[in-house]
Order: sequence, then structure tokens, then C-alpha cells
Amino acid sequence: MKVVIMAAGKGTRMLPLTEDIPKVLVEVNNKPFLYYLIKNLQKAGYNDFCIIAGYKKEKIIEFLDNYGFEATIVEQKEQLGTGHAVLQAKEFVEQDDFLVLGGDNLWSVEDIKKINSNDEYNYVSGVRVETPQNYGVLIEENGKLKKIKEKPKEFFGNIINSGLYKFKPEIFSLLENLKPSPRGEIELTDAISTLAEQGKVKVIKIKDFWKDFGCLEDIPKMSEFLKDYWQE
Repeated sequence: MKVVIMAAGKGTRMLPLTEDIPKVLVEVNNKPFLYYLIKNLQKAGYNDFCIIAGYKKEKIIEFLDNYGFEATIVEQKEQLGTGHAVLQAKEFVEQDDFLVLGGDNLWSVEDIKKINSNDEYNYVSGVRVETPQNYGVLIEENGKLKKIKEKPKEFFGNIINSGLYKFKPEIFSLLENLKPSPRGEIELTDAISTLAEQGKVKVIKIKDFWKDFGCLEDIPKMSEFLKDYWQE
């Protein structure tokens, strides 16, 4: 299955480390973070990668060369949202099912394997957290996604969207016809919500871990985690 990795953002919460490199290349234990993500994808059996790059994309090309990884690089020239980022991969995906994930998150090999279900559904991964009000909460019924509540003030549950997806190519027509959100972006979750209304999205629970790599405070946490977890 093809994999689309979203890695176009600058990562302002990682400044000053991101003045010269994109966030996904910030180093943890002497290796760029993207190294660990790609390695886990390879261990899970995936090898056909598309990286949606933007800010400092030449650095990502250099990283691939340095570590011997192969990937198709597609440029997102404007930062117009996650849905817009995925839309850039349409030519790469063609008519295949494909994975989508953020380049600034890490999941286990087993959880990445598990979302590769060969059926007629799209999949979104959910993980249990203590502060669901800070995320997009997944509301499900009998394993199917009903809707996503973004940063709700009320309690709707504590299973949140971890940002690991499996899509069928039908997602592209929805993304192409989406109107920008109030913040002026094409939101991937809006397209997922439309599919959910049609009964086409299942929720799969993360069993092992989901680690976010979004700000400077996450670097020491990730470093400690990888010291215990990482094996080449």
C-alpha cells in the first residue's frame, strides 16, 4: 500500500531549531525524527512513499539521500490545510488505497500494520487520552465513525484522532469540492466527516502508542521514549 507523509509545515513551535530545517528533520538522539517514522513504516511492510513537502523541501531531499530512503517528493506550494496537502498526492496514489499520516507523529509497527485493512472502508485511528478537549474527539457507534468533534468544550468521550488514516481514492473528489474552513484551510477532517455520514469510515484503536512531536518540550520526552523503545 502507498503511504502519504505530510511534512510541509515549518514548525513554528520548534523555533529556533526550524529556522533552517523543517520540523520533521529536528534531531532526536542524533537522527532526524523522520528517520524513525520511515523505519517503522518499512518494518510494517510499506515501501512506496510520497512525502508532501513545502518549507525547506530541499532539506528533505538531502535527508533521503543521506539515509538511503526512496520517496516521491510532492511540493505543497501554499500551506492551505491538511486536506489540501493530501490532495497534492492524487497523481501518486492513482486508484489505490493508501495510508496518510503526519510526519511529526510516531506509531508502533503493529499499529501501522493493523490499519491496513483490505475492505471497502476508510479508517481513522483513535487513541485514548486524558485531555480530549485539546483534540478532535471521535464519536463512534458499533465501530463506525459518526462524527469528529474538534476541541469540544463538552465531554463526548476520550478517544481522539491520532492522525493515522487509511483512505480509498474516493477521498479526492470530496477534497476537490470542499470549501475552505473559517481559518481558510481545506480540512481533511471535513472530508472524513462526509464519508462518515455515508457510513464509510471505521475507527481502529491504537493499542501500543501514539507520540506527538509538535513542540520543543516534546524533544526530551521523545528522546527518553526512544532510548527504551527503539531497535534497529
